[in-house]
Amino acid sequence: MTAQQPPHEPTDLADRALVEEAAKKSGLLWVRGPEGPSRALWHVWHEGAVCLVGDGPQEQPLDGLGLTDGGAATVTARSKDKGGRLVAWPVRVVELTPGGERWTAAVDELKGKRLNAPDADTIADRWARECRVLRLETAGAPGERPGAMPDASHAAAPRPTAATTRRPAPAGLPRLLFRRKGRTPR
Repeated sequence: MTAQQPPHEPTDLADRALVEEAAKKSGLLWVRGPEGPSRALWHVWHEGAVCLVGDGPQEQPLDGLGLTDGGAATVTARSKDKGGRLVAWPVRVVELTPGGERWTAAVDELKGKRLNAPDADTIADRWARECRVLRLETAGAPGERPGAMPDASHAAAPRPTAATTRRPAPAGLPRLLFRRKGRTPR
């Protein structure tokens, strides 16, 4: 927050509306736990909080973020229009107990958003056995929002990966492509 900004109340309706709309409209949110850099995670907005699933063999990794039950984290959402950071707010992590009422309600919402699941019919059973379902509940006023953004860059170094950059195109490829363009269809 900049020096000229007055303190902001966490109960401000405009802030709550901004957080909710940003979370609902965004397919990904960046979550930063007490450990490691921020990570993009898919989620759903359900009953006033961000819900996500991970740490299973076929789900998004949550390891290295330090997201523990009762712990704190920061969630950042981007603007749907401009693609830049729109709002960042503190959250409290709640790990939902498999089979519980809140877990079942969150999983019902998450199932609808889980793309390309190999076991769509039994996904809730797999999540109960192998994954963690987390609820990230808002724990204060946004630290960053329109009118109160930091001047410093939040760019982070890319995470290590086995992926490689593709090799340069073969020297003869442009000639082949241009020759095809000039042909008339038979």
